Amino acid sequence: MVCGALLLPLLAAAPADAQAPPSGLQSAFAEAAAEYRVPQSVLLGVSYLQSRWDAHSGAPSVTGGYGPMHLTDTRTALAGAPHHGEGTEDPRGDSARPPLLPEAEPSLDGVELPARLRTLPRAAELTGLGPEALRADPAANVAGGAALLAAAQRELGEPLSADPADWYGAVARFSGAEDGATAAAYANDVYDVIRGGAERSTDAGERVSLPARPRLTPDTDQVRSLGLRASAAEGTECPASVSCEWIPAPYEQFGEGDYGNHDRGNRPASQDIEFIVVHDTEGAWEGVLNLVQDPTYVSWQYSLRSTDGHIAQHVKAKDVAWHAGNWYVNAKSIGLEHEGFLASPDAWYTEAMYRSSARLVRYLAKKYDIPLDRQHILGHDTVPGPTSGTVPGMHTDPGPYWDWRHYFELLGRPFEATAGRSGGLVTILPEYAANRPEFTGCASRGEPCAVHGSSAVRLYSGPGTEYPLIKDIGLRPDGSGSTTGVNDIGSRVSTGQQYAVAGRSGDWTAIWYLGQKAWFHSPAAQPVAVPAKGLVVTPRAGRASVPVYGRAYPEAGAYPAGVPAQAVSPLPYELPAGQRYVVGDKMPGEYYYAVTFDTAGHRVVRGTDQYYEIQYGHRVAFVRAADVTAVPSGS
Repeated sequence: MVCGALLLPLLAAAPADAQAPPSGLQSAFAEAAAEYRVPQSVLLGVSYLQSRWDAHSGAPSVTGGYGPMHLTDTRTALAGAPHHGEGTEDPRGDSARPPLLPEAEPSLDGVELPARLRTLPRAAELTGLGPEALRADPAANVAGGAALLAAAQRELGEPLSADPADWYGAVARFSGAEDGATAAAYANDVYDVIRGGAERSTDAGERVSLPARPRLTPDTDQVRSLGLRASAAEGTECPASVSCEWIPAPYEQFGEGDYGNHDRGNRPASQDIEFIVVHDTEGAWEGVLNLVQDPTYVSWQYSLRSTDGHIAQHVKAKDVAWHAGNWYVNAKSIGLEHEGFLASPDAWYTEAMYRSSARLVRYLAKKYDIPLDRQHILGHDTVPGPTSGTVPGMHTDPGPYWDWRHYFELLGRPFEATAGRSGGLVTILPEYAANRPEFTGCASRGEPCAVHGSSAVRLYSGPGTEYPLIKDIGLRPDGSGSTTGVNDIGSRVSTGQQYAVAGRSGDWTAIWYLGQKAWFHSPAAQPVAVPAKGLVVTPRAGRASVPVYGRAYPEAGAYPAGVPAQAVSPLPYELPAGQRYVVGDKMPGEYYYAVTFDTAGHRVVRGTDQYYEIQYGHRVAFVRAADVTAVPSGS
């Protein structure tokens, strides 16, 4: 049976009789298809799902895949991959318990790499082309992919047919998946691309098109002949449109009073699930899976694999994983770890993983009534520190190279203008590929990162780059300035975030940010923000400023006997009179008391104090509803 189309495919169908002259890359697909007798639509569809036809200047993906066909040579690519070590957060983020500071890191040491991570050497054998050519030359890379597909077709005993419907099994084999469900999900995505068609300009500026074949029906029974294992999908909480398996994180005691690596809960009956937190793993798939199965380590609900979008679930949605560094957010969120590296700008994420993640998030958002916006679909880098002392150590993944614009298009909630210039707000919305702010510290401290597309926009203290960058007193209590470091979020905003307009000067726009007026450059020819409207908060009349919090905890009187009251401690920030900040949600103060392995003593404490979640700086924050007034942004 043919799988249904992508939930929200974003592929512009290309007319079959397009007259534009073919690009060099388009010609390379045609030549490789002819040489290896692979239907050009199959070759283009596989490549789109892997890379959207981008070559990334020969740089490897997060799993060591090169070029438009994502040919993998992982051991070579990741031998020197950096680990972002700036964060010192306690992943539980619960001051009622001693801090949990695991020291283990994902590693490839001693790991036997599966075949899906070694496709480039195999392509070299099949084509006679050298590994360096397959990494750096897009045409050679496409030829390598065609050779792998042709070899898979022959191994299955299938003819080198001109009909793309006959290649389903070879496409499934190309994924490198070890289970049938993942291989089928990958092949279904490729055929969704072929049916819908696509046309786009690559990162090298070449136009490539794939004419739509809406009535194409592949022979899906071919996947049975691959001899792949069955997926351990029983017990998973995933949509049917993805491949998902259950690899449980342990709930175990391992010492006097010590247990891990998550807490049992009863969500959403006991507490609403209000956030989904996007992380990157900072390590390769095999090593990361080993860590989440360690009771002394930390946990998250789902891991997503870059090569094919495969998902592993580790913690049930009802339970509380230790992933975000803020206990309030942990208790009300689901954590998704994506295989990748924050500080490797050219270590790109595959389209297969973006699509699989978007399907999962859409499913979870619908199931738990989570709004699809940047105040509820959080990056780990937008989770606030729960207390003043924790702010400098909070993690900053998935970082400035995660493509939030494309991600929300796949979620079916593309960012767009929702008002005229009088709406009072802006939504940050740079063109990812063309937006290339300078960053440093990817490979070594202070050294420039590779020039790369980004979701981030830099903020200055005045309308010009000659002004200093905006300061973040929470990150740097000594008052020192922000930097262009890849892990320094003190002076930048990100795609999809919304802020109140504080002023304009020529091509520069000011927003309220961290209690200051912060400026970004947005020329008419290449705008990085669009007008919006919505609800904002400002201090109540007569208040010079109000405190800002990193968690929305109940008032002291709400705690029952036996549950210690948690401090409602403000962060080192304030919301001054006359400033406005965008509202994400309104919620009661809440605390999940879970400090013992025995769940009998666990309690959800809910107060009468109400809070607003706001977009305060790069991270979200909370203010007490009693301290502020909520008004429409244009008023």
